[in-house]
Amino acid sequence: MIGTGYVGLVSGACFAEFGPTVTCVDVDAEKVERLRRGEIPIYEAGLEALVNKGLSAGRLSFTTELAEAVRDADAVFIAVGTPSRRGDGHADLRFVEAAAVDFDVVSNPEFLREGSAIGDFMRPDRVLIGAESERARAVMKQLYRPLYLNETPIVMTTLETSELTKYAANAFLATKITFINEMAELCEKVGANVQDVARGMGLDGRIGKKFLHAGPGYGGSCFPKDTIALARTAQEYGAPARIVETVIQVNETRKGAMASRVLKACGGFVRGKTVGVLGVAFKPNTDDMRDAPALSIVPALQDAGATIRAYDPAAMHEAASMLPGVQWCDDPYEVAAGADVLVLITEWNEFRALDLERVGQAMRVRVLVDLRNVYPPDEAVAAGFAYTGIGRGAAPS
Repeated sequence: MIGTGYVGLVSGACFAEFGPTVTCVDVDAEKVERLRRGEIPIYEAGLEALVNKGLSAGRLSFTTELAEAVRDADAVFIAVGTPSRRGDGHADLRFVEAAAVDFDVVSNPEFLREGSAIGDFMRPDRVLIGAESERARAVMKQLYRPLYLNETPIVMTTLETSELTKYAANAFLATKITFINEMAELCEKVGANVQDVARGMGLDGRIGKKFLHAGPGYGGSCFPKDTIALARTAQEYGAPARIVETVIQVNETRKGAMASRVLKACGGFVRGKTVGVLGVAFKPNTDDMRDAPALSIVPALQDAGATIRAYDPAAMHEAASMLPGVQWCDDPYEVAAGADVLVLITEWNEFRALDLERVGQAMRVRVLVDLRNVYPPDEAVAAGFAYTGIGRGAAPS
């Protein structure tokens, strides 16, 4: 397993759990030493226990020696980053090409959600394998045999189909998120409730309820770069994906507009005011800050003159260098102390049942901007808050 980031480390540990012997390779010697000691450099639920189990059983090891690791391997997985290439938005494959070895090539896209990655690996909706030779298909089938016994669909395709399927799947999910965010804007204008709209839509089996949660826009390691890469590839081949192009544009605008909601909730300005922020990771149960909405919202509020106090259960260390000037706190109630407004950006479970009376007593002014619709408006209002949610506007007069 070449690369020990989110995908490589989770996949390596999970394969080791199935029984094969797995060697994970990384160029970062310090990271490798930490992993050998069972120290996990990322936040992913259940991963530390799984890695240590593999280490103890002797089925999982870590090294910086690529040649030694691949010499006797039956399968080599390249799990290094493919960020957007600077200048044109295509997937930057330099890291993949640098790690590549001369064997049969297989495309085996992962569909792991950060925060749920182990469960997604062990109980996937499908396994997608793009391969050209029978030898490669046979090796991959054997490797995924434990999942096949659980009747997981194993989809065999060409390399091109496999890669495009991954991009298409992520672009479609990003489109669902962006669509419900646009419906939230409309709901606020006409007095509808976007959560009820989403539920009514999601009960249609052709649509489904997943990814119909209005909020500040999508972020993370996959959707932003994969939508851009798909759009650029489609343009290059003369088959432009106009819907995906629009999704990218709308999502960027969406993230940028969230700071304006905070300003409006504060009477139009935040200069000299203290803004408390709950959650900065792009989603709960991860410390990943890549393209997180907080990276757009917090600097915009700072530029408007606000002092920012923030807390995140896992991402503060990762976020510190990306969000300079933020005062980091130990818990949500410390964030609320002396704040003029509280902004909920990431819906961690520990933010879902805060003592609103205690929060309000700690604040200078009771204003709550709930960008994830965690709290029922009537509950917040009953606790004395001026409440702003997403897509739950007042009925028109």
